[in-house]
Amino acid sequence: MPGLRGRNLRSEKNERRRFGMRETVFSHIYRKYKASPEYPWENDDKDAVLRHSDNRKWFALVMEVKGEKLGLSGDKYVDAINLKIDDRMFHDVLTQRPGIFPAYHMNKAHWITVLLDGTVEADTVFDLIDVSFQATASKKKKKN
Repeated sequence: MPGLRGRNLRSEKNERRRFGMRETVFSHIYRKYKASPEYPWENDDKDAVLRHSDNRKWFALVMEVKGEKLGLSGDKYVDAINLKIDDRMFHDVLTQRPGIFPAYHMNKAHWITVLLDGTVEADTVFDLIDVSFQATASKKKKKN
């Protein structure tokens, strides 16, 4: 996974404490990729997609999902992010970790769902966002 170069870790930790992980993820993605959340579903202000500016492909879906849909106990809703992971072995290793699941509502062979409740450290979430961004990049950008 990509390293932590170029990150202002102190400000990101303060941001997580102040605003919550969902907003921290949005802020991180905007700072790094200049992508803002889009809310494409009518009457739904909780589920947001993040897209590449050139090919319009999704690289992340931030959503509120019922925990039981991920195999968690109880009927509580949780914030989570879906991310694309093309490497099958890496995908399978990741889904053995706490807080990372085969994707909810997406192709489970190529996407994962990551909890945004602190179970998975923010730095790991950011690294996985980077992997997803690269996996969904246009062919032109992948060559660079």
